[in-house]
Amino acid sequence: MSSLTLKLKVLDSKTDKAYALIRIFLGIALLIRGWLILANPNSLIELGVERELFFWVSLVGIVHIIGGLLLSIGLITRIAALIQIPILLSAIFYVHSHTQLMMGGQSLELAILVLFLLFLFFIVGSGPISVSQYLPNKKV
Repeated sequence: MSSLTLKLKVLDSKTDKAYALIRIFLGIALLIRGWLILANPNSLIELGVERELFFWVSLVGIVHIIGGLLLSIGLITRIAALIQIPILLSAIFYVHSHTQLMMGGQSLELAILVLFLLFLFFIVGSGPISVSQYLPNKKV
């Protein structure tokens, strides 16, 4: 076997860790997004959210922080992903309804990617490098 083939086999054996790293990154990104929403709710007005919806904007920030933290550590991952899905669906169909694909800024395709990843983690679960793997009941 060539050196490249051996290296590729080693990388292939680490796909479960890559899955976990994607989960951790997504969780941290959602946590940061939640923090940014709570720190500056006016930024969502610029995206077209009405001022009367500030209560919901705060709730979105809180859910992103809690869900992002749970996703990043891999604890009750399916529930953490599930609570984020309605928010991303709302973002796609409400906030980004006036945008098109391939526009700059808070893009529609990024929201769709995050939604896809949330569905993936809801279906598959935490994977390795998670708190859940050390719990006696590993169903979530």
